[in-house]
Amino acid sequence: MKAVLFVAAEAVPFIKTGGLGDVVGSLPKELHNLGCDVRIILPKYEDIPVHWEKKMVFRQNITVPLGWRRQYCGLFTGEHDGLTYYFIDNEYYFRRRGLYGFADDAERFAFFCRAVLEVLPHLPYKPDVLHCHDWHTAVLPVLLQAHYRNRPGYAALRTVLTIHNIEYQGIFPPGVLEDLLELHPRTYFTADKLEFHGKVNYLKGGIAFADAITTVSESYAREIMTPQGGKQLDGILQRRRQDVCGIVNGLDYGIYNPAQDNYLYKKYNRRSTGGKLMNKLKLQEALCLPVNPEIPLIGVVSRLVAAKGFDLIAAVLDELLAMDVQVVVLGTGEEKYESMFRVAAHRYPEKLSANLYFDDCLAHRIYAAADIYLMPSLAEPCGISQLIALAYGAVPVVRETGGLKDTIDAYNEYTLEGNGFSFTYYDNRDMLDAVNRALTFFQDKAVWFRIVDTAMACDYSWQRSAAEYAALYERYSEGGNYAGR
Repeated sequence: MKAVLFVAAEAVPFIKTGGLGDVVGSLPKELHNLGCDVRIILPKYEDIPVHWEKKMVFRQNITVPLGWRRQYCGLFTGEHDGLTYYFIDNEYYFRRRGLYGFADDAERFAFFCRAVLEVLPHLPYKPDVLHCHDWHTAVLPVLLQAHYRNRPGYAALRTVLTIHNIEYQGIFPPGVLEDLLELHPRTYFTADKLEFHGKVNYLKGGIAFADAITTVSESYAREIMTPQGGKQLDGILQRRRQDVCGIVNGLDYGIYNPAQDNYLYKKYNRRSTGGKLMNKLKLQEALCLPVNPEIPLIGVVSRLVAAKGFDLIAAVLDELLAMDVQVVVLGTGEEKYESMFRVAAHRYPEKLSANLYFDDCLAHRIYAAADIYLMPSLAEPCGISQLIALAYGAVPVVRETGGLKDTIDAYNEYTLEGNGFSFTYYDNRDMLDAVNRALTFFQDKAVWFRIVDTAMACDYSWQRSAAEYAALYERYSEGGNYAGR
């Protein structure tokens, strides 16, 4: 098995803003179980909780070149769940509240990538593969090829880039080429490799120079190679298509397991679903909805943004709430969607509970209580919510895109197979038809319990995904020269 260093901007339990942190926190554990020597390197942010920072051990100082600058870099180590974590310290770049969205993000993450490459000789092990995640680390393969490939110890090093969401690319002014990356605009490294409408695109550079490119579901891998889904990077992805693959994300069943979940009113499993009904009744009571086991409860736990399909919900919300249903929403996001749910909850107090904040405990309780989980995403690279819903027996209704298409099989009343309901086109009527279909089968308890049982029997643990990544590392490490085009 190969030695792999995960290079990422966030990882549970140290720091997280979204699904990226969950993946980087979960996947290495399963790779470790398969025999890989996996370690993780992160920026040492101010937002890392103090109790984790106190457990870090200072290792050494080094100096990192960054254009004309020579920057301090402190290397710290920490341990969690049997894995070693490294932290890159520089207070100028990382001692601030928040992770992203700063005017100097191009410089901050160019420094981080350069620092990772500089500290490799100082680590107590030699990785075979650097596994980079999203645009924050995508410029690392470019820097490796431009400045380090001919140095002792770097020639055999391979890089894997995982695209978690192609919407976020790291696009910056053209000056960063020479100022930060030390690349001349007319060299092989920049000619059509990083250039993007007169600017520099970190993700594009990573796609051009990484040995392998992965994304978080097979369908999403196909979608990002099309003009509709590629966000103007479909051309370069098409050129690298032989090195692109989709590996669906897994779910950490140590966290999302109704049989062990201390957040729930009552724990349950697929053989004792009476506990699910108890969670429904208790949540109805807690949210001041009519307590009635026969009313279908539809759950939504999400960021309230357009990509999650809320324009479809907005178009038919009154029609949906006119049905004999209850809807529970949890999340924050764009003001227009928050306002929509706030007004609707006032108009339909016995039908809609709008919880416009985020609370992890309530999220778990909604998954446990919901009969149906609605996820009509415009785009969804993989999605974790539908996997959680399956584990808790909340039958998903999803649009067939990205990871939703790969993980949810529409129920077929003739074969009696399927773990949810789906619709193809981004259309509010199609979404409402899929909801109505689910509601129809909800009335037939024998059929519904079969669907719930099928959902809860699904296994989307990280073990299968980790095995695919391990095979990928072996394949590219055994290959010949650098594969970037």
